[in-house]
Formats: sequence, structure tokens, C-alpha cells
Amino acid sequence: MNSRERMAAAMRRGMPDRVPVMCQLALGHYFLHADAAPADIWFDSRVFAGVLEEFRRRYGFDGLLVNLPGRPEHWRDWVVSHEADEFGETITWTCGLKTRVPADDNLQTFPADCQWLPRAGLEGLDPADDGLLRVPGLVWNTWHAPCLWDIPDTADLADPADYPAWFTRALHAARELAPEASVHAEVFSPFTHLMELLGYEQAMTALIDSPEVCSRLLDRFAAVVCAQVELYADCRPDAVLISSAFAGAGFISRDMYRAFVLPAETRIVDAVHRRGLPAYVHTCGAIGDRMDLMAESGVDGIDTLDPPPLGTVDLAWAKERFGRRFFFKGNLDAVNEMLRADDEAFEQAVIRRLEIGKPGGGYILSSACSVAPRVDPARLRRMTELAAEYGRYE
Repeated sequence: MNSRERMAAAMRRGMPDRVPVMCQLALGHYFLHADAAPADIWFDSRVFAGVLEEFRRRYGFDGLLVNLPGRPEHWRDWVVSHEADEFGETITWTCGLKTRVPADDNLQTFPADCQWLPRAGLEGLDPADDGLLRVPGLVWNTWHAPCLWDIPDTADLADPADYPAWFTRALHAARELAPEASVHAEVFSPFTHLMELLGYEQAMTALIDSPEVCSRLLDRFAAVVCAQVELYADCRPDAVLISSAFAGAGFISRDMYRAFVLPAETRIVDAVHRRGLPAYVHTCGAIGDRMDLMAESGVDGIDTLDPPPLGTVDLAWAKERFGRRFFFKGNLDAVNEMLRADDEAFEQAVIRRLEIGKPGGGYILSSACSVAPRVDPARLRRMTELAAEYGRYE
């Protein structure tokens, strides 16, 4: 089997030749260990796709995740200055915003006064207002860009036809560079869009004080995400990941998950399935109490599965309870078992996940969440070696 076939078998909850390996790497890991400059990795789609494939091959992974949207080829036309400073580098844009470029962490954008980007206010908020989709805090943390570049103000982001061709550049390039690998696209859950639009504290309050407004906003965002699914599907990815980081028990209750997350994510899963692709969801932290609700969305798999103390998922319990329903990807503690543990403890943690996840198929060996920037690259190569040794199906 090649990598693409191996991953496809696991995502069908089947048994490939061995357990596949696919970790999502923090962007800071690429910044530290790639030859390309951090700003070029973040803002140049061709460079980004090339780095993703380079590291997939370097570590022997079976798949890669395209977790940044495409960029226009001429993104540098919006750059006023790009200077080294105490943060690493800072880019100043024609719109007046500044982006800090650290050497080992995600880029962050700020107003010229270096305060936080503005969020939408609840007072007088109209969920139908097109301007909401351009609130700087939302744009930065869902598009990971200082602005919507050259997308006209009149563009309907719920209509795939209104997106520029560059939106899919990174995914298209990755698919071209990795024809025998499993290439996955990422979209953000409507609930994540809500958090980024209002800001976390105000969004949590709004769920209680303004639930109807929140539901209307989530409906609006679901239409936008479905449009992005349509665009990505045309690039022939092997799966679509729904990033829903803030839907765990550390943020909201089961009842809130049922009311605010489930309806919108069900729409996204349906959109993915209409294009004949598997969908899986990435939710951080404590999800052991809501995996049955996650199943109601129709999603095919679950990513992260954070174990204690980061989360609440025991892989053996999850396999026993939901192994016939989901494929699973993750469960290896990215902090305590991958970053801080000694070599023996790290290897034993990997072998345990293989022993638990392998029986019956449907398991992808992975870090629970993103691999931290300073995890030793040798450990990532070792994961694939251990999967070849302990993860084979007879």
C-alpha cells in the first residue's frame, strides 16, 4: 500500500497493511526546522505546500494537513515594511496593521498601537450584516491573514463563485506535490467563527444572554464554511478536517454543544459527504462526555482525543465504545509524552497507542494536538519506525 491507500483504509475503519502515521505539526516547528523564512511559509502558498510535503517525507508520515488557506501570489504588494526586531520580525501592511513573526510560534497581527484586534459588539449586532465577515479579529483568526486581501466588499462568501482563485492555491499545490499521500483540507467550525467574531469571553456570555443571535450567526457561518468545502473538494483532497477547538467541556456544556455546535457542524459534514469525502473533527481537551453527540453529526472520525491530564479520553475506552462508529486519530500527549518525556517513556507511549488502536483497524497514530515546535525531529521519525514494527496487520 502507498500512503494514500493506507490512510484511506484506516478512515474507512478498515485494516491497512500497518497503522498509518500522520501528525499535525505546529507552524513553529516548520519555522525552526525548514530552510524557508517563517513569513514565506505563512504567506506564500507554494512555499507552504512545499514545506508540508518536505516534512511529510522527512518524517515518513502518510498524510499532511493543509491548515492555512491560500494566498494571492502578489501578497507582498500589501507590505509596507518587513523589519527585524525584538519579536523576530514585524511586517507592516498598507491597511495599517502589523504582523509579528516569531521564530518558533504562530504569527500574530495587531493594530498599529499593538493592542488587540477589534471584535464585533453584541449591541445592535445584525447577523445579516456583511461587514461582520470583515471584522479584523475574525479575519485574522479564521483566515490567518491581516485582511481579506483583494476580495471585493460585495463578495458573498456563502457563494463559492465569489471566492478568488488563490483561495485554494495551497491545497491545490499540496495535492500536486504529494500525489501518493493523503492530503487533507481544513475548515473552521461555525462555532470557532463565532468565538473569533465576538471574542471568547463575550461569546460565552452571548450563548447565555443572546442565544437566538448566536444561532443566527452560526447559521450564517455554516453557509460560509459549506462554500469553502465546495471549493476545497474541487482540489481532490482525501478528507476534510473540521477544526472545532473550542467545543470541549472546558468551554461549553453538553447542552450547549447540542444547541450551538451540533446543528452547524452537521451541515458541514453533510456538505463534505455530498462530495464523497470523509469528514473528521478536531476538538481539543475534554470530549469524553460528548462523543455520542459528536456521532450525531454524522462525522466519520475524531482527531486529538486528548488523554489525561490534557483531556478526558482513554483510547481503550473510546475504541470499545465507539470503535465501530468512528476512525480515531491521535491520543498521544503532545506535551508530556512527546516533548517532555525521556526516550524510553516516549517510545513506550507510542507502542501503547499502537497496541490499543491497532486491533480492528480504524486508527491513525498521531499526536493528540499539534506537535509542539521544539519536539525533537528524531522522535517524529521514530514514530513511523515504531508503526512499521508494532503496527503491522498480519
